[in-house]
Amino acid sequence: MKLRLMTWNVHRCVGVDKRLDVERCARVIAAAKPDIVGLQELDVGRKRTGHVDQAHRLGELLSMRSHFNAAMHIEEERYGDALLTTLPERLVRAGPLPGYPKIRALEPRGAVWIAVTLPDGQELQVINTHLGLIPQEQKKQATALVADWMADEKFTRPGILMGDFNATPFQQPYRICAAAIQDAQLQWPGAPMSTYPSGFPFMRIDHVFVSPGIKVTRVESPFDPEARRASDHLPLIVEVEIPPRAPEDTPAPA
Repeated sequence: MKLRLMTWNVHRCVGVDKRLDVERCARVIAAAKPDIVGLQELDVGRKRTGHVDQAHRLGELLSMRSHFNAAMHIEEERYGDALLTTLPERLVRAGPLPGYPKIRALEPRGAVWIAVTLPDGQELQVINTHLGLIPQEQKKQATALVADWMADEKFTRPGILMGDFNATPFQQPYRICAAAIQDAQLQWPGAPMSTYPSGFPFMRIDHVFVSPGIKVTRVESPFDPEARRASDHLPLIVEVEIPPRAPEDTPAPA
C-alpha cells in the first residue's frame, strides 16, 4: 500500500509573518494530501492563541482524526504534539520523555504513538515526537524512544518514527535513532531535504524514520510562499510503499 507521511513543526500555527492562522496551516497540509501527519508545537486552550484546540481544529478542517499529547500543562492550557490520519487508528501510548533536571525551566518533551490499520488488516505503528534543545536531554530522549518506546513488544513492523528532533545527522540524538530505524531520506536516490528555517532551509532536523521493508518512493518539502510563511519549519513529506502482510501473518478464518 502507498502512503504519504508528513511531519511538520507548525510553531503553534503562528507564521514567520507573526500571524496566527490555523486555517493556513490546514491548507498547507491539505495541499500535500498526506494519509498520516505528525505535528509538533500545537497549542490547546492557550490564551496566547485564542484558547483554540489546534489539534482538534486541524483535524476538523482536514477531516482527520487526531490524537494529542500534552508535553506541557499550564493550569488549563496545554502544549504538545499530535498525530492525525484519515485511516482507522487507535491510540497506543502518549506521554513524556525524560528531561534534564540539572538545567531548570527546560521545556518538557513527549511523544504520541498510534497504530494505523491498513486495508490488508495489518497495523502500522507510528510515533511522533519533539526532542529538546540541550544535547544532554536530547540524548536521554532519543535513548528512551529506542530503548523504551520502540523496544515495546507492541511496536511491530511496519513502523514509523517521525518528528522534530532538533538534531542534524551529525549529532548524537539522530545517530541513536538511525542506528535502530532507517532514515527515510537515505532510502531514496534524491538529495536529502532540509526544512529549517523555512525561509532559507539549510538544517535537516525534521526526520522520518522507517522500519526495514518499507520502500521510500518519494521525498518532498513544499517551498511555496504559503508553506514558507505558515511556520518557521517547512513540512517534510515522505511517500512510502508498505509491503502486504505475509500469508503466515494473516489470521485463519473463524
